[in-house]
Amino acid sequence: MSNQLPVINLMGPTASGKTALACELYEQGKFELISVDSALVYRDMDIGTAKPTKAELEQYPHHLIDIISPLEVYSAANFVEDAGALIDDMHSRGKIPILVGGTMLYFKALLEGLSSNLPSADYAVREVIEAKGGAEGWEAVYAELCAVDPLAGQKFKVSDKQRIIRALEVYKLTGKPITQLQAEQPKNLPYRYTFHNYALMPDRLELHKRIEKRLEIMWEIGFLNEVEELMIKYDLDGNLPSMRSVGYRQAVEFLRNSDKSIVNRKEMEDKALFATRQLAKRQYTWLRSLQEAHKFTTYFTIKQAQEDLRNCYG
Repeated sequence: MSNQLPVINLMGPTASGKTALACELYEQGKFELISVDSALVYRDMDIGTAKPTKAELEQYPHHLIDIISPLEVYSAANFVEDAGALIDDMHSRGKIPILVGGTMLYFKALLEGLSSNLPSADYAVREVIEAKGGAEGWEAVYAELCAVDPLAGQKFKVSDKQRIIRALEVYKLTGKPITQLQAEQPKNLPYRYTFHNYALMPDRLELHKRIEKRLEIMWEIGFLNEVEELMIKYDLDGNLPSMRSVGYRQAVEFLRNSDKSIVNRKEMEDKALFATRQLAKRQYTWLRSLQEAHKFTTYFTIKQAQEDLRNCYG
């Protein structure tokens, strides 16, 4: 395998324009695209994930889209294994991989490797933790974490629900703090790759406008119908990772637990909009964290990125 060809990581928050940019680069003929998105892996989840259309995917093929059902689980470890095999294959054929998406955990795992021997997710354990959060409040769950893993308590905030759940899950499964296990375990660093990291980070106000427009279109073209069909086709559980995707959780709750009135629908749409903005906020935070550890080129406008990347790889 060649060590000379780069791996291009094109990161950005939702609705930042990164997919359109990757597709533009693809047209040059020397690239192949790998999706880095924890929601696009699921079949039949199209509108709510802003998945490229079938026509777009025929014109701009993306690897790691539509690879599992919404009932299955896809982890960062799965992604690193699959992406690594794809990158090696592309390099062997003289192609340059472009990894494009907004799931920063996947990018982090690819850039830094994964701690080995940490237990896999246990959804029964997670359900108990989430039930406590619902019954007693997340302050109580956070206090439990601080008691068993003070270092994790210092690193996390009460609002970091997924990280708190994972840390408590690991402790309940192993009897050891996750911070201790992470410190003890070696990481498998992918030294054989030369990463070129690019971040699209538009102005927050501009991004919020794009998000709002995207969601308006999503409702107009039938997102609720898509979720209803998913609920019929699959025996969906609200704790499934697929249903934690922004928009889907709010839509499922609306369809299952409301009278579907105009007032309740508006409330659901507002919740989905807020959740999407919060996702973008977390993505900005992840990007800044990655930028502290790795070399990055950051673009604040699509035009700036287009001009620079054309010069770099044109």
